[in-house]
Amino acid sequence: MKTLHLQNLFAAALAAVLFAGCATKNDAVAQAEKNEKNAPGIGEAKTIAEAGFIYGLPIVMNYAVMYASIVDTNSSQYKCPFNQIYNEHRTFTYKDTTVVTPNSDTPYSFLWADLRAEPLVISVPAVPKERYFSVQFCDGNAFNYGYIGSRATGNDAGDYLLVGPDWNGETPAGIKKVFHSSTQFSLVLFRTQLFGPDDMPNVEKIQEGYQAQPLSAYLHQPAPPAAPVIDFPPITADMVKTNFFQYLDFALQFAPAAPEEQSIRAQLARIGIGAGKKFNFDALDLEHKLEVGLGMKVGSEKVDAGAAALGKPINGWRVGAAFGDRTYFNGDWLVRAAAAKAGIYGNNADEAMYPMTRWDVTGATLDGSQHNYTLTFPAGDFPPVNAFWSVTMYDGKSQFLIQNPIDRYLINSPMLSGMKKNADGSLTLYIQKDSPGADKESNWLPAPNGPIYMVMRLYWPKTQAPSILPPGEGSWKPPGVVRAN
Repeated sequence: MKTLHLQNLFAAALAAVLFAGCATKNDAVAQAEKNEKNAPGIGEAKTIAEAGFIYGLPIVMNYAVMYASIVDTNSSQYKCPFNQIYNEHRTFTYKDTTVVTPNSDTPYSFLWADLRAEPLVISVPAVPKERYFSVQFCDGNAFNYGYIGSRATGNDAGDYLLVGPDWNGETPAGIKKVFHSSTQFSLVLFRTQLFGPDDMPNVEKIQEGYQAQPLSAYLHQPAPPAAPVIDFPPITADMVKTNFFQYLDFALQFAPAAPEEQSIRAQLARIGIGAGKKFNFDALDLEHKLEVGLGMKVGSEKVDAGAAALGKPINGWRVGAAFGDRTYFNGDWLVRAAAAKAGIYGNNADEAMYPMTRWDVTGATLDGSQHNYTLTFPAGDFPPVNAFWSVTMYDGKSQFLIQNPIDRYLINSPMLSGMKKNADGSLTLYIQKDSPGADKESNWLPAPNGPIYMVMRLYWPKTQAPSILPPGEGSWKPPGVVRAN
């Protein structure tokens, strides 16, 4: 399955509308207009569709990833069934195209949890204190609702309970903490630090210690009845062009509305969109197609602008915080959508900071087909972290890792011993599409032959000065990317 570039689809969908004939006024919007006392007026469907797209984008993106990873066994990105942990004994490469801006620092382990029948118990082994690991809980609303790991809970072994939105039982003996998902389906991401290629066997041993089991099995009790079988709708880029709100309808039935969602859900209901409904764009009459299509297009443009403006501009980088739990977003659906567009499943700021750039220090757009660049860290001024840091290269258009002759997608702090420092102790990275020469290749970060997008990752950032925290206001500033002579 090809990754869904949702932000690029709506111009095509809108163009298709202009060639459609007029249907009878008996579509989802028309029916909502008839049934709602507070029916949307002329042009109001556009406004609602715009808000609905912004609200629903992370939810639909998450569903697309879940479908490719866990439902569609024919997908090149398929991992395993629900409620099983899948361990990647490698880091991500250009071949991994399910998630934009993928992390290639840490081998991943994945668990897609189906919490409808009963909770799951997540167990982690003892991890050596010098090795960073984290377990991130991210639900279908794109909320990070908790962490296990070096920063959050320490490196000791432990059992933790993962529950769905309807669970209200007592915490069993032996459980260190309960994590509450706001949706019935939820993603658990395990990141395990890799010190180098020869270290993979050690990572694999740790991954073998990650375990998930139903609560009934943990308590040695009979299992409850299985949850009903679901007919998951296939999702592809072409389908999303006109069926975006159908996917939102489907996903919302597994996501009970919280108080801050009541307003947007009520607005969506006014044009026939909601949990368990079946919004059909093709069945709309021409007027409503134009309204909904235009609304989605404007919403997409706002998300693009929001993603580009995340954080504070510092030396050509955008530095800020964009990920968090329900309380963090507090109903700001545009920030949530912009964060998902920038890189869905990103960590909270205290777990990892993500300075990102498409510009050199002068503000000019980075382009590997036109220029070579350098990035220099002054002596003793590397990113201040408790774990490790990295700089990762992406294609500026797709936000995927790029194929390159040395299979290098990032430069990180564990690689420092094999890199060449300048006479003054500073470190220069060479950012270009062609090799800078054998004497500099240890410091080469291969760039695409076109637009460049780079992300710096600071895992477990230090809180004492110098620090990148608070986001955008910290005493440590990332150095700017400079065009080479």
